[in-house]
Amino acid sequence: MPVGDGVPTIATAEVLRTTVTTFRDLLRAHQQTINRLNVYPVPDGDTGTNMWRTLDSVVAELDAAPAELAATCDAISHGALMGARGNSGVIVSQILRGMAATFKGDEHAGGALAAAALQAASAAAYQAVLTPVEGTILTVARESAEAAVSAAERGDSLAGVLAAARDAGRTALANTPELLPVLKDAGVVDAGGAGYLLLLDAALHVVAGEPLPAAEEGAGAGEAEPVVTTAEHADADGTRFEVMFLCHLNDARIGDLKEQWGEIGDSIVVVGGEGLWNCHVHTNDIGAAIEVPLGLDGRPFQIRVTDLFEEVAAEHALREAAMTAPAGDDVDDGDDGELPPVTCAAVAVSSGPGIGALFRQLGVQVVVAGGQTQNPSTAELLDAVEQANAGHVVLLPGNKNVIPVAEQVDSLTAKTVRVVPTRSMPEGIAALMAYDPEADAPSNVLPMRQAADAVATGEVTQAVRASVTPAGKVDAGDWMGIASGAARDRRGIVAIAASALDAAKALLEHLVGDGVELVTAIAGADAPEGVTAELEEWFAARFAEIELEVHHGGQPLYPFLFGVE
Repeated sequence: MPVGDGVPTIATAEVLRTTVTTFRDLLRAHQQTINRLNVYPVPDGDTGTNMWRTLDSVVAELDAAPAELAATCDAISHGALMGARGNSGVIVSQILRGMAATFKGDEHAGGALAAAALQAASAAAYQAVLTPVEGTILTVARESAEAAVSAAERGDSLAGVLAAARDAGRTALANTPELLPVLKDAGVVDAGGAGYLLLLDAALHVVAGEPLPAAEEGAGAGEAEPVVTTAEHADADGTRFEVMFLCHLNDARIGDLKEQWGEIGDSIVVVGGEGLWNCHVHTNDIGAAIEVPLGLDGRPFQIRVTDLFEEVAAEHALREAAMTAPAGDDVDDGDDGELPPVTCAAVAVSSGPGIGALFRQLGVQVVVAGGQTQNPSTAELLDAVEQANAGHVVLLPGNKNVIPVAEQVDSLTAKTVRVVPTRSMPEGIAALMAYDPEADAPSNVLPMRQAADAVATGEVTQAVRASVTPAGKVDAGDWMGIASGAARDRRGIVAIAASALDAAKALLEHLVGDGVELVTAIAGADAPEGVTAELEEWFAARFAEIELEVHHGGQPLYPFLFGVE
């Protein structure tokens, strides 16, 4: 039912709070449906989970905030920043922040303000990239906002404006496969866009009493986040280096930054606000890329440069953990006593109890339980950093979806925090081999990153849907070997087999080449001891001169993870 008597104004604190809470509840109910929106056949669809957990943090912030409108909008913005999880969570947080900034301070506006808020939400999402990818949540948000503005100009009521936005959004979502070939090939629609429409459904329920959509069982759709790819397009782009850094820069100069970067590079992504920005560009001129913000009175820091001709962009995010623990149980220092003081502490995200124990043996002070379906939030990573007994901290996210969240932590603490952007557990292990607890964080980053980048990685998992891959046709239930990290020649799915053991053997045949001295295998929860022993026996016979180290990681969904050095 609508809030209060008559037609409510969505800008009131009560209506805004109820809309956000209802949006959270819808995402929770629909998370598995949205999670199945996945064009890659691995069990890695978690867009719905990331969006839901992001909104859960927003609602928790609202619960602790005063009921006034300004405080409500501030709580939405802060909760979205601190609770953002993964790429989809970061995007929805930008959308919520854009809306909150519009509503703040205006308690008595209706449809026109709602249309302006949807416009601001779309702009906040689009401003992240120089060349937006259509057929994603960006398109759905933009076309919804355009319809809302048109309805407001006609003088439609608040409910009419929201209904126009939702109808246009549904049409835009249905059309995403026509704009993004990967979705059309899989016969699906965009996951982020589907999640965004639930926000409009929630608003219409609160404002006009419309029924909430029921979660559909067995629905299929596709996920295509508005993310600019990196090394997989290096050859096509003709640019060799990826330059990334955080930057303190006046918001008014961001357009100048993008314009000047557009003259020296491509794949430009700039995300942030209120003077702090996360900047990314592909270019052949590293120095010029860094000099541009300096010329705009900006202060870049945490600068990272990657040679794209040597770096491999992961083709998917590992699904290393199921969401089983509440957020409060995510941080584990592995010791009930006081942590020893060091110059620089290591904090790492771990996808299994065995991996966490191994990380602690390698010097990690605080382990955060997480993985692809349990992305830790900004607040959880910040809490782990504050627990570490050091003024400097290196943070190992262990997954590409956690990296953008981890990179926000430094600006939220008095400690000096640097991110070593590990994308898998084997990369984290390799990085820790170069970790020096008596050096400061900036001094640790380069050797740790070089160590992680030098490792070829791979994983074995089971297909959750049929698909066509470069390695051939995959049916649901097939086992796949997937190469990533510094893998040679061919990346992505390189082996398809009837058993996890056969897939592991084929994957190792692909990963182990000339010059390899050590292979690390991490056995997961679904790798029986007998199968692991059989793999060890085969490896000893096949690669007699190469050392194999086997650890029991306990990670779900992936019976074997490999690191090859």
